[in-house]
Amino acid sequence: MLEDTKCECGHNNPVGTILCEYCGKPLEEEPTQFTDREMRYDGTARKSQKAVKSPFDQVWTFFSSVKVAVTLIIITFVLSILGTIYPLEKFIPSTFPETYYLQTYGYWGDLFYRLGFTNMYSSWWFVALLAMIGISLVVCSLDRVVPLYKALKNQKVKKSTSFLERQRIAYTYEDSIPSEKVVSKWKDVLQKQRYQVHVDGENLLAEKGRLSRWGPYINHIGLILFLFAIVLRYIPGWNVDEYVWVREGETKKVPGTKYYIHNEKAEIEFYDPNAANGQAELNANDTSQVVKKYRTTAVIYEKDPKTGQLQEAKRHAILVNEPLGYKGTNLYQSDFRQNQLKAIQFEVVDKKTGQVVGTFTSDLYDLKPNQKQAVGDRLESEVLEYYPEFEIVNGTPQTKTQEPNKPAFIFRISEKGTDYQEVSWVISGERFPNPETNRYEIQLKDFEFVNSSGLMVRVEKSWPLYLFGGTIFMIGLIMGSYFQHRRIWLQVKDGKIYFGAHTNKNWYGLRRDLQQISNQIGLNVEWIKKS
Repeated sequence: MLEDTKCECGHNNPVGTILCEYCGKPLEEEPTQFTDREMRYDGTARKSQKAVKSPFDQVWTFFSSVKVAVTLIIITFVLSILGTIYPLEKFIPSTFPETYYLQTYGYWGDLFYRLGFTNMYSSWWFVALLAMIGISLVVCSLDRVVPLYKALKNQKVKKSTSFLERQRIAYTYEDSIPSEKVVSKWKDVLQKQRYQVHVDGENLLAEKGRLSRWGPYINHIGLILFLFAIVLRYIPGWNVDEYVWVREGETKKVPGTKYYIHNEKAEIEFYDPNAANGQAELNANDTSQVVKKYRTTAVIYEKDPKTGQLQEAKRHAILVNEPLGYKGTNLYQSDFRQNQLKAIQFEVVDKKTGQVVGTFTSDLYDLKPNQKQAVGDRLESEVLEYYPEFEIVNGTPQTKTQEPNKPAFIFRISEKGTDYQEVSWVISGERFPNPETNRYEIQLKDFEFVNSSGLMVRVEKSWPLYLFGGTIFMIGLIMGSYFQHRRIWLQVKDGKIYFGAHTNKNWYGLRRDLQQISNQIGLNVEWIKKS
């Protein structure tokens, strides 16, 4: 079992300590000059450098490694790039991804699907990678912040002469004036250079820019907040990126939210090719219409928690780049379909007399099984089956999609007050040979069209946290990049003056400070020319 290391000064140091926490004397093999490794935490040992005693310590040591953190970031970065090679599953125009990627992109597309990259950003392993990066950032920070805090808080003014002599900037000289006057003279000059000076007898410590040492760890806090904001997106409703089609007059639930959207009117406006201002917008060789504006007059509804009834929350005209926003939910005008088939009006003709008995209308988006409608005074129609996009596969009638591109119906016509019934097929664009025994013929009379708006639904509740994390990161970046922690030690011992100085960066700036200080004191030392 490893024991604490005792220094010659009598201080008992924890295992892994490089320099004595009290006097700064090297505890290991004495170097000729201290490097950044020895001076980073004034020799204080990090938790990961101490004796490994438990599985927790082993996990801590693993995640405290900067190499592990960088490796995890590189892996995540590479996977993120690979995930953008082909479109994600939610963006493909097919409900059969297992065949779509193979048919569209070949072998590599099929491999892309089989490896799970089509849903990569919502996969458990991608979330696990992000979580591991977050854990690594937290552990790396704590592993270094704690010894840094202890080293800065417990700085001793009195240091061993070997500590001063092994600094990268070190100097020893003699002065005939009393030691207290030497210390006082250095103190006055250092304070004029905006150093914070601490004196203990014949020992002096001056420092400035201590805040810069916390810059990297402020960075880490910003990154941790940023990663936390990303993980929050996996909470249902926290982040929504969906698409919804809403017809004129239709009310639909907004995907991923508790709100409802009603499309009062969907309009499209074209440039007038004959107008003076329109001439400039049109190609002289192009006679087709050019869209000027898409506009959707929409209403957001919320459910009353007590009554369950929809209540109007906000009304807004949605234009391109002018979304409807309500409580963090934004609906953007993304697409437009003009003159979409909404309903078909049929007329029932008595084949014996050739007269029209009556008419009825079928709303293609509101057809219910066995829905009945009166046809004139004596007939009744009933929908038995409905195929929005009719096709026959292996002799069986099916629908290709749920869009009414080629609607087909099976109607039952019955006479009121009698037991007479007959069944008829009606297929859009075709004349189906119904039984000759049928007394009535159902014919297409008219169509009803509406415009449809394609709305992009966006919810991003993590934006404030992104901005806050980014701001914290930039503060840490400025602290760590533009400020330096400079320290100067002075000790008068046996008629000699021992001097040492250290900084975490910008040694030229420290030497320039020392040159100015030396000139004021009258010490003839060429600091800047020293390497």
